Amino acid sequence: MASRPACTTDDAAAWFAGRIPDTWFSGPVSVRTDRDEIIVCGPLAEPANAPEGEDALRVAATARISGFREETRLARMKIAESAQIRWQRAVSWAASCGPVEMSFTTTSVPVMTRLRFDDRQVLETLIQSGVAHSRSEALAWCVSQVGQNQGEWIDRLRDAMSEVQRIRTEGP
Repeated sequence: MASRPACTTDDAAAWFAGRIPDTWFSGPVSVRTDRDEIIVCGPLAEPANAPEGEDALRVAATARISGFREETRLARMKIAESAQIRWQRAVSWAASCGPVEMSFTTTSVPVMTRLRFDDRQVLETLIQSGVAHSRSEALAWCVSQVGQNQGEWIDRLRDAMSEVQRIRTEGP
């Protein structure tokens, strides 16, 4: 089985910066990658004529993002297709505007796991209580909770892994 081409966040961010028209975003895109997906998120300028108030700004920002999504759909699909060929990963798009960030289409990847009885019982409790409708939804909820509640620890772990990767590239 052929391996996938390497896809670092920095390489992908540079590649997308070269491919995305300069008029689309008000600043550089942020790019997140994993073994299955690349997510590209760009900042849009806040509407200059939005009414006063937090709720009004949210409505205006959401409308700005929706308009961007519709207006750029075909061009984004072409760019994504090129990236998907290059890195053999799905490409998803997102945009932010003021306090709002919206993902357009993201990949839902099945993850195989073996759980012992006690762990399965946790998932079943989440289903029975109505927190989730299925084991996969319950497991996704659990992962989300760890990400939110242990965010600082996860960030430190990611930083350490980045350092390991940097040191590996310096090696023989």
